[in-house]
Amino acid sequence: MAGRSSGPQLRGRQIECETLDQLVATVQGGRSSVLVLRGEAGIGKTALLEYARGSASGCRTARAAGVESEMELAFGGLHQLCAPFLDRLGRLPQPQRDALATAFGLSAGTPPDRFLVGLAVLNLLADVAEKEPLVCLVDDAQWLDRVSAQTLAFVARRLLAEPVGLVLAVRAPCLEPELTGLPQLDVGRLSDSDARALLDSVTPGRLDERVRDRIVAETQGNPLALLELPRGLTPAELAGGFGRPDARPLAGQIEQTFLRRVRSLPAATQRLLLIAAAEPVGDVTLLTRAAELLGIEAAAAAPAEAAGLITIGTRVRFRHPLVRSAAYRVAAPQDRQDVHRALADATDPQSDPDRRAWHLANATASPDETVAAELERSADRAQARGGVAAAAAFLERAAELTPDSVRRGARALAAARAKYQAGGFDAALELLDAAELSPLDDRELAQSSLLRGQILFASTSAGAALPLLLRAAKRLEPLDPGTARETYRDALNAAMTAGRLPSGAQLTDVARATLAAPPGPPPERNDLFLNGVAVVATEGYAAGVPMVLRALDAFRAEGVSREEGLGWLSFACRMAHNVWDFDSWSVLSARLVDLARETGALSVLPPALHMLVSNRALAGELSVADELLAEAVTIGEVTGSRFFAQYAALVVEPWKGREAATRQAIEAITRETALQGEGKVETATQWASAVLHNGLGRYEEAYAAAERGSEHPQELGGPFNRSLTELVEAAARSGRPARAAEAARGLAEMAQATGTDWALGTSASARAQVSEGPAAEALYREAIERLSRTEVRVALARARLLYGEWLRRENRRVDAREHLGIAYEMFSHMGAEAFAERARRELQATGETVRKRTVEARATLTAQEAQIARLAGDGLTNPEIGAQLFISPHTVEWHLRKVFAKLGIASRRQISTRLLEGAAATA
Repeated sequence: MAGRSSGPQLRGRQIECETLDQLVATVQGGRSSVLVLRGEAGIGKTALLEYARGSASGCRTARAAGVESEMELAFGGLHQLCAPFLDRLGRLPQPQRDALATAFGLSAGTPPDRFLVGLAVLNLLADVAEKEPLVCLVDDAQWLDRVSAQTLAFVARRLLAEPVGLVLAVRAPCLEPELTGLPQLDVGRLSDSDARALLDSVTPGRLDERVRDRIVAETQGNPLALLELPRGLTPAELAGGFGRPDARPLAGQIEQTFLRRVRSLPAATQRLLLIAAAEPVGDVTLLTRAAELLGIEAAAAAPAEAAGLITIGTRVRFRHPLVRSAAYRVAAPQDRQDVHRALADATDPQSDPDRRAWHLANATASPDETVAAELERSADRAQARGGVAAAAAFLERAAELTPDSVRRGARALAAARAKYQAGGFDAALELLDAAELSPLDDRELAQSSLLRGQILFASTSAGAALPLLLRAAKRLEPLDPGTARETYRDALNAAMTAGRLPSGAQLTDVARATLAAPPGPPPERNDLFLNGVAVVATEGYAAGVPMVLRALDAFRAEGVSREEGLGWLSFACRMAHNVWDFDSWSVLSARLVDLARETGALSVLPPALHMLVSNRALAGELSVADELLAEAVTIGEVTGSRFFAQYAALVVEPWKGREAATRQAIEAITRETALQGEGKVETATQWASAVLHNGLGRYEEAYAAAERGSEHPQELGGPFNRSLTELVEAAARSGRPARAAEAARGLAEMAQATGTDWALGTSASARAQVSEGPAAEALYREAIERLSRTEVRVALARARLLYGEWLRRENRRVDAREHLGIAYEMFSHMGAEAFAERARRELQATGETVRKRTVEARATLTAQEAQIARLAGDGLTNPEIGAQLFISPHTVEWHLRKVFAKLGIASRRQISTRLLEGAAATA
C-alpha cells in the first residue's frame, strides 16, 4: 500500500483504485454501478475488493465469495451475500418473499421461478440501500454456483436508479458466460518498478540486484507471487537466485509455496486446516465440533494464524483461496475422508441435511446404498428449491455410490436428466453413457434415447436430434402411448425447425411414423392436430390444413391445463402461422407467453416471445414487438441463450426498413447457426432480406433473396409462405412476369386450402400484381376488403400501397392519392420507415404535397420507456410494473420521470391520454 491523501492505495494500482473510487462515488450519489474485476490468480483482486470496502465511507458493505467445493450447491453464494439482510425479507411482496425463502431453504415450497428470485434479490438490495448506500463485493465469482452467478448477473443488469454498487472479482483467462457484457476492468501485472518496490518491502535485509531482478522477472509482476515465493526460499537460495529447472505455471508455483508452508506446520495444525478447507462455509462452531471429534485441541490453530495462513474470528477465513486448496491437497486421501466424516457427524441433519449428505459422500470410498439414498433425498430437496445443478451433482454422486447395478442405472439416468435441465450437456451425455452400461429396462432405454435427442436439439441442432427423437417415440409406443405421441410431436417440431436436412430422417418420415402410431389419451384435439400436421407433410397442404384449423379452433375454445399448454401451444402457434390463421396465432401466442411467464418456464418463454413478436410485427405494432423483443433479450442475458432473441430481431428489423440493423440481425443469427447445416434459418434470412429490399424499392436484390427463400416448399413454414409473397412483388417489379405469376399461383393454392381472409386477401393482392385492367382493379379491391377484416395491418397497408402505385401507373392520380395517402399514414404510424418513404415518393409523383407528419408521442420513448408508460397508463403500480419487467420499483420510477419529461406531463393519469393523442395525430 502506498500513502495517498484520500487514503491508502495499492502499489501500482492507481487506475484500478480510481475506478473503484468512482464506483463508490456514483453509489454515494444515489445511482447504481457495476464492475467485474478480471485477472489471473494472485494478481490482487481480493486486495482491490478490500480497498473498495475501505473506501466506501458512509456505505454499508456486504461480502460473498465463491467456493470451488460448493459450486454445485444451489443459491449458496447468493445466500452468503443476502444473509445479513434476511430480517428484511418480510418487506418484499409475498411472491418474491416466498421464492427467496424457498431458494434459501427457509421454507418448503414449489421450485421458485428464477426470475422471481432475481427480482427478490434486486428489491432486497434496493430496500437495504434506502437507508444507506450499499456496496456488494463478491470474490472468486468463477466459483459461484451457477444459479447464484445467473441471479447476480440478472441483478447487475437491472441495477440503475438504486444506490447499490456491485463488484465481482473473477479469475482470468475465463469469464463466466453469465458475466459477459457487464462493465469489466482487467487487472494486469505490476510494472517492474512497482514489483521491485513491493519485493523490497517484504524482504528483510538487502537483496543482490541480480537476484532481485531475477525474482521480478520470474514472478512476472504477480503481487501474490512477489509476496509469497521469497518466503519459501532459504537465504542461500535467495543469494544464488531461485530459478528452478521445472517451469510450472505461476499459479502452480504460488500453490507450491503454500504447500510447503502448510507442510511445515505441526500435524495437528495441518489437520485443523484440512477441516477448515473441507468446510467452506466458514462456520467456527462447526469447525470446533469437528475438531473435537477428531481429538484436535483449539490451540492447534495458533501456528496457522501466526503464519498468516488463516484467521479465525466470527468466521473462518483463509488468506487466499490457494491456501485452502493447498491445505486440502497436502492431506492424504484417508485423512480427507476422516475429516469429511467428522464434519458430517458435526452437521445438524435437521437444519443442514444437504451439506451433511455431501460430507458423507466425500467420506465414503466404496459403494454405500445408505449414503446414495441420502444423496437422492438431497437431490429432491435441491430440485424443490430450483437448484437443478445441485440436484444433478447429488444424483451423479449417488449413482457412483450405488452398489446395485439396476438402481445405479436409474440414478445415472435421473442425474443425466438433471444435468440436461441445468445446461450441462456434455456431463449429461457422459452420465447417459454410464447409465447405459447398467441393465436398463425398455422404458429407461427409451427415455435415454429421448434424453439424448433433447440434449442434441438444445446443444447441437434439431437435425441431429431428429433420428433419436424418432427412435425414442417408436420405443415408447408399446410402453406409454401418451408419451410416445408427445415425443412424435417433438420430433415433428424438430423436423420443421430444421427444414431441409442434408441426410437422414426427413419430415415425411416423421409424419408417416406419427400417423402409424396408436392414438394418445384425451383430449382428442391433440391427436387431430398432430395428424393434421402429418397429413400436410405426407399428402399435401390442402389435405391436412382443414384438420389443423379444426384443432386450432379447439385449442382456442377449450380449456388447456398448464402442463398441456406448455407442451402443445408452442407447436400450435407455429402451425397457426403456417396455415394463415392469424386470429388463432394471436390468441394462442399471447396465452402461451402469459403461461410461460406465470410458471417461470424459461425453456418455453423465449420461443413463445419470438412467435408473439412476429405476430405483433405483422399486426403493425412494431413498438409492442420492440417491447417483447427487449424482454427476449433480457431472458437471453440471464439464461445465456440468445438464439430466439436474435431470431425475433430478424423478424422486426426488416419491417422498419433499416438496412444496417437488418444486416446485423441476419449476420447474428447466421453465426449462431453456422454449424447446424439446417435450411430453415437460411430461408428466414432470405425472407428478411427480401422484405428489406422491397421496402427500399431495390427489386433486383429483393428478387434474388425471395427466390432463394422460396426454393423449398417442403419446409412448410411461415418463412417460405412469406418469401413467396415477397417474390411476387419483386419479380413483377423487376420484369419477370412469368415468375411472378407462378408464385401467385402457389399462394392461391394455399389460400383456397385454408380459406382465411389473411390468405385470400394476400392471394388477391398477388394475383392483382400479375393481372391487367379491370381484373387487376377488382383483385386489389378484394385484397383490401378481405385484409381489412383481419388484424394483419402490414399486409393491408401494402395492398393499399400496391393499389395506389397501380392507379398512378394508370394515370388515375386522384384515386391513387387516396390509397397512397392511407398507406403512407399507416406505415408511418407503424414505424415501417422504408415502406413509408416508398409511399411518400409515389404520392409526390402524383403531384401531392405530402404534409409533414406529426411525430407520435410513443416514438420519442425508448422501447422500455414505452412499455413502462403503457403499463402505468393501464393502472399498474411501480412494484407491479417492476415485477412484470424484472426491474426494481426505483428503476420504474426513474424511467417514469423521463417519460413525464418527454411527454410533457406531470402525472400518471395523463399518460394514456397523451399516448392516444400521439396516435390520433398520425391517423
